[in-house]
Amino acid sequence: MGAGGAKRLRRALVCAAAVPAVLITAACSSDSGDSKAKSGAESSPSAGSGGSTQPSASASPTVRAAAYQKLPDACAVLSKGTLSDLVPKGAGSGRKGSSDDPSARASCAWNSLDNNGVKGSQFRWLNVSLLRFDSDATRGSADDQAHAYYGQQVKDAQSVDGAKNSKVVPLSGTGAEASAVRYDLKKKEGLFKQQTVVARVENVVVTLDYNGAGLAGEKTPDADDLTKAAEKALKEAVAAVSSANGAGGQATSPSSKPSKPSKSASGSPSSSPSKSASAGASPSRSAAKES
Repeated sequence: MGAGGAKRLRRALVCAAAVPAVLITAACSSDSGDSKAKSGAESSPSAGSGGSTQPSASASPTVRAAAYQKLPDACAVLSKGTLSDLVPKGAGSGRKGSSDDPSARASCAWNSLDNNGVKGSQFRWLNVSLLRFDSDATRGSADDQAHAYYGQQVKDAQSVDGAKNSKVVPLSGTGAEASAVRYDLKKKEGLFKQQTVVARVENVVVTLDYNGAGLAGEKTPDADDLTKAAEKALKEAVAAVSSANGAGGQATSPSSKPSKPSKSASGSPSSSPSKSASAGASPSRSAAKES
C-alpha cells in the first residue's frame, strides 16, 4: 500500500473511533437529564397528595359552658311585699316587655301614682330587665360577655342627659358583682330621684331601674330610702334567676372572681349577646322616659 493509502486508512480509523465516543456522551447526557427529572418528580408532591403536605387544622378553641340556660318570668321575680313597698299603688300593674326569646331577654315595668288631691301626688316607676348570654367560640365565655355588659350598664346609668349629683356605689352580697348608680333629674313635673342597680349572676345581668318624685307640691322622696328599696329588690331578682336554673345552674362551682374590666366594659361592649337576646332594645333609663 502506498503512502497515500496508509494516510486515508488512519483517518478512517480515527473517525470510526470518534463515533462511539459521541454516542456515549449523548447517552450519558440523556441519562443524567432523566435521572434529574425522575428525582424531581419523586420529590414533588402529587396533585392528589397535596393535603398531606399541609399542616393539620388545629382544634377549635373551647369556652366554659354557660351556667344558666333560662330566665324567670320578669314580672314574677319580686314578691308582692316588695312590690307593695316600691310601687304601692301599682303592685298589680306589671307589664311584660316584648321579647323574641324569653329565655335570653325579659323585662317587666310597674307604675304607681298615689294621688293626694290638692296635697299633691307621689309617683314611682320600676323596671326590671334580665339579659342572659351564651358561650360562643368567637365571642368568648358567657360569663365574660355578661361581665362586659354589666360594666356597660353601669356606665350608661352614669351618662343620662341632665343627670345631677350622680353617685356610684359598689354593692356586696348580690351576685358575682353589683353596683348602684343614683342621681337627680329635674323635669317639668318635679324633681325625680333615680336609682339604677345592676348585678351579674353567672351569665345573667339584672338591671333594676327605680325612680320616684313628689308631684304637684308633694315632698320629694328620700334618695337613701329609694336606694335601699331598690337594692332589696335587686337581691330578690338575682335569687329568682338562680332559683329558675336550680341551686347553681349547670356550673359545678361558683364563678371565678371577674377579671379587671376590659375596654369593652368601659366603652362599647366588644361581646354582643346571643342573637335572640340582641334583637331587643337595651334597657331604657327610666328617669329619661317616665314622668
